[in-house]
Amino acid sequence: MGIGGDPVNGLKHIDVMRMFNDDPDTDAVVMIGEIGGSDEEEAALWVKDNMKKPVVGFIAGVTAPPGKRMGHAGAIISGGQGGANEKLAVMEECGIHITRNPAEMGRVMQQILKG
Repeated sequence: MGIGGDPVNGLKHIDVMRMFNDDPDTDAVVMIGEIGGSDEEEAALWVKDNMKKPVVGFIAGVTAPPGKRMGHAGAIISGGQGGANEKLAVMEECGIHITRNPAEMGRVMQQILKG
């Protein structure tokens, strides 16, 4: 499910996580985010307190140069917030199983589901 990073969007990460959490046919969730903004961190805090299903997380932009404006307004890192490593740290602290390599998302999820 894609949910844009524009300043005005229809859904927030928390909205989507809530839907997956309430869906009886969803066993686990992969949350992919990007640099800029704080939606992923807010969703991670919600996951910590509410999510009943395992979550794997990835943030695109780990290799983005610090201080460089990226392709769109949602990817602006400002005031030391919104960086990929900062987002991944919050996600991990909230119990989300993170990976810094998108090719590893499936493997990480498989390990979690096997127990």
